Amino acid sequence: MKKILIVDDQPEVRELVEVTLSIGNYRILQASTGDEALALTRIERPDLVLLDVMMPNSSMDGFEVCRRIKSDPVLRETVVIMVTARGQEQDLQMGRAAGADGYFTKPFSPLELITKVEEILGE
Repeated sequence: MKKILIVDDQPEVRELVEVTLSIGNYRILQASTGDEALALTRIERPDLVLLDVMMPNSSMDGFEVCRRIKSDPVLRETVVIMVTARGQEQDLQMGRAAGADGYFTKPFSPLELITKVEEILGE
């Protein structure tokens, strides 16, 4: 069973994404801060991380979490998709520079998210 880590400071967003992905055969993990996301990624080794950029109650934003995942030799193959309301070209470039494998802008279509996740995980 493939594991997906949903990282967002807003519980309702995490729940929406989890419900959206519940049609698949995935084990869903959730984190609300960057520190929690890194810890869970190290312990659980998810196949995919859906990572919010803005986490005001966290010691690091999503870009920094992504950089740390991608710079870790054990975790660097983890697929990281940034999911954020920040959709300007500068934000996309920052995501790429951090090593993100993709970018979703909120609000997003649930069907589009499911399709992308299935494509990434080879479902």
